[in-house]
Amino acid sequence: MAERDPSTSAFVVLFSSLLLLTVVVGEEVGKSGRFPLVVSTWPFVEAVRAAWRAADNGLSSIDAVVEGCSACEELRCDGTVGPGGSPDEHGETTIDALVMDGVTMEVGAVAAMRYVKDGIRAARLVMKYSRHTLLVGEWASAFAISMGLPGPVNLSSSESIKKWSDWKENYCQPNFRKNVIPENDCGPYKPKHDTEVAIKGTLTESCETGKIEYRSSLIGHHNHDTISMIVIDKTGRIAVGTSTNGATYKIPGRVGDGPIAGSSAYADDEVGGCGATGDGDIMMRFLPCYQVVESMRLGMEPERAAKDAISRITRKFPDFVGAVVAVNKNGSHAGACHGWTFQYSVRDPDMDDVQVFTVLPS
Repeated sequence: MAERDPSTSAFVVLFSSLLLLTVVVGEEVGKSGRFPLVVSTWPFVEAVRAAWRAADNGLSSIDAVVEGCSACEELRCDGTVGPGGSPDEHGETTIDALVMDGVTMEVGAVAAMRYVKDGIRAARLVMKYSRHTLLVGEWASAFAISMGLPGPVNLSSSESIKKWSDWKENYCQPNFRKNVIPENDCGPYKPKHDTEVAIKGTLTESCETGKIEYRSSLIGHHNHDTISMIVIDKTGRIAVGTSTNGATYKIPGRVGDGPIAGSSAYADDEVGGCGATGDGDIMMRFLPCYQVVESMRLGMEPERAAKDAISRITRKFPDFVGAVVAVNKNGSHAGACHGWTFQYSVRDPDMDDVQVFTVLPS
């Protein structure tokens, strides 16, 4: 028998070892049990449970997001999600919602939608049955109803009507108007002349720092909340979704950051996802969730990416109120906030039930 070349023997041993290592590592990843993963803004525990059940039963991340946000709409989470909350200046409740697929980068969204209570399902229909990204107002309602959602329905409730009536009795204060006459009544409003403009406690600019000071007593836990949800399904695909009935006493026609991809939520299957909540009129100017995902793409961990996105806003608006939660593609998550204490909810395979994480303002 010919003698085996020692270098050949060494190569065979090395190749066999590498092959064994590859198989073991592959088994470890497959059995890691990291997914599914559901993360949501605020202690919206029932919404996370609904999304978790869907994802754990093998549904896609998109379907799980829809189930989770829909559960929050039905429960009218914090009175700021779904029908029956956050009346505008006319006493009407409208809905903003978004869903985004981190694999295809498709987005479906509705804004200022009237007469249809199922915001997240309407957004899903926009994605599924149109080439558009965002539909608004009554035409969004008409589209959703034509695609099978129930309607038209009244989105107001006894609670929202009473809240609006009490606000009217208080001379429509506080509100989102600025630089108008009358200042302390319900209108009709007209603009002040430039020589009359004296912005009182709403928006001021420092000539020395260039920073904007934004003050509003309208922003808080129970009048400006969005459910923003991130789901990674069993296959590792990522999707995000949002739903809100917007800012209480908003000017009719106002659209917040809820249906704006990159602001309230963003997902990229190659990187991770993000959800946001807070003062949407400010947040949409910075696209914080897009920033979070791009920062993670460049190598930032979720916590640093979240804090960086919030700091970009607060440098310009130090009195801003809001928060983001970041999730990378491996399932690591972290939040950051400013102006309030923020909580977000998580369920993963290692948890017996949903856990709520608390984030202190930086």
